[in-house]
Parts: sequence; structure tokens; C-alpha cells
Amino acid sequence: MQGQVIRNTGSYYQVKATDGATYDCKIKGAFRIKGIKSTNPVAVGDNVSFALTKEGIGLINNIEERRNYIVRKPSNLSKQLHIIAANLDQALLIVTINHPVTSTTFIDRFLATCEAYRVPAIIAINKIDCYDDDEKEYMAALCNLYESIGYKCLTLSAVTKEGIEELKEVLRGKTTLFSGNSGVGKSSIINSISEKFQAKTGAISESHNTGMHTTTFSEMFEWEDNSNLIDTPGIKGFGTIDFQKEEVGHFFPEIFKASAECKFNNCTHTHEPGCAVLEAVENHLISQSRYTSYISIIGDADESKYR
Repeated sequence: MQGQVIRNTGSYYQVKATDGATYDCKIKGAFRIKGIKSTNPVAVGDNVSFALTKEGIGLINNIEERRNYIVRKPSNLSKQLHIIAANLDQALLIVTINHPVTSTTFIDRFLATCEAYRVPAIIAINKIDCYDDDEKEYMAALCNLYESIGYKCLTLSAVTKEGIEELKEVLRGKTTLFSGNSGVGKSSIINSISEKFQAKTGAISESHNTGMHTTTFSEMFEWEDNSNLIDTPGIKGFGTIDFQKEEVGHFFPEIFKASAECKFNNCTHTHEPGCAVLEAVENHLISQSRYTSYISIIGDADESKYR
């Protein structure tokens, strides 16, 4: 039998078969994908083959080749990667200006990972009903920055439903990964897209101004034909993995573009004479915050950072 993984609880996988029925499945034996060292060999979005046991449990015996996938550094095994989801049309990063604060370092690490794994990325700023004038001004500046680089930015409120219809148009006909810090409102946004969703939602921990984890597993929801959302556990940081130092600039579009004018082909954009990237930063043609994020990735020797 064949189907697509729509839920991962850590102990089993729920697979939607081609006939529309869903089955609880496990991995057959010591299942590993060649060339990928991951904490989870099967991910939501994977197309798999499986066989049913007499008890009605499916045993996954093959994973079809992935079109793409996106990963992050897990919190327990820093030398392996954690596959968040596979076979994506796009990734939607939910951010908030406050309640909680999403750092530009987090945003840039996520975007760089999307670039590295060939997943188009979109930024959605939630909770616009909560911001004061200064926060709205910062939000506008943030949108201007990322749109100038080439990333689509949406502003919305899961509470007032402002911007939700525009979001639906962006999501329609695609499989979209939802990601972001804990507490930014991923599940609330999913619930506002369709009443049939029963994604778990939670409150913000006011004492720390950070979100409490409410989603404990990844799950795919179909809200229209050929329109799927993948809700994922909230994460406090986004650790990049398997990035070669000399490749990091490739995952920052504006840095990669400017680097064509660097004097040296192997320029690291940190100290070299004739570096067009450093010149662009100095002339404010490349954002200081983006350059700082770039430096944080190439110099991330501490593997415990951004877990």
C-alpha cells in the first residue's frame, strides 16, 4: 500500500493511503535513509509504502525520493539533524513583534535554512492588533527589509481575522509548513483558516513573554483540495546544521549577489580587502542585522546555541 505521512507522534506515524483511509504505522526494522543522519528517518509529508500486519498496523518499508525537506538542529543530538517536514511547496514563518519577541537572528536562520534546502519562504507577522505605534513602525521596517530581499511578507491577526483572507490566497493549492517560536499563534492562525481545524492552542507565559509549547507533534491538515498545512511544535531557536562556512553567503540572497564583486573568490566577507559585501554593509545596502546573522552562522562553533 502507498500513502502520505500526515502525523508524527514520535512513537508512530499516521499515513493517509491513496484510497483516503488512514492507518497507524511504524517503521519496519532499523530504517534509515542513505546519506541522511537524522533523529527521525520518516517525516510528515513523506510518501511511503507500507504493509498491514494481521493486527492492522502498517509497517513502513520504503520512502519515495523527497522533492525537498527542511531541517533544524535537534535539542538532544546536536550532531544529527531533525527533519521537520518533506515535500513542501513553501514554508510560512510566523513571527511576532512582541508577545513574544521574534529575533531577526531567528528569522534569518530559518530563511537561510529554507534557501539551503530549496523551500520557498514567506514571513507572516501575527498579532497586529496588539502593537503600539512604535511596534507598528518597526513592523513596517521589518517588512520593507525582507521584501527588498525578495521575501513576501504578510501582516495579520488571528484574533480579528485581519489579513486571513490574503493568507488563504497564498496557501491555496499548496502544501505549506507553519513554523515559528512558541506562542506566536501558529495554531490560532490554522484554526482561523477553517473551522474544521481543532489544532491545540495555548496562552502566553506572561512572566517570560515567551510561548508555552502546545503542539507536541507535527501534523498535516487538509483544508481544501490540494491545500495542506503542516503544524509543527513551537521552537525557541533555530540551529543551522551541515552548513559549510564558505557556503553560508549563498543562503543570503543579497550577500550572494554582492559577493560577485569581491576581490577574492573565497572571500568570507569578514576581513578581506576588496570585499564588496563589507562595502555594501558599510553603505547600508545590506542590513546590519542580516550581516550579523550571517556572522553568527559562520562563527557558530558552540553547538548548543540556538537549540
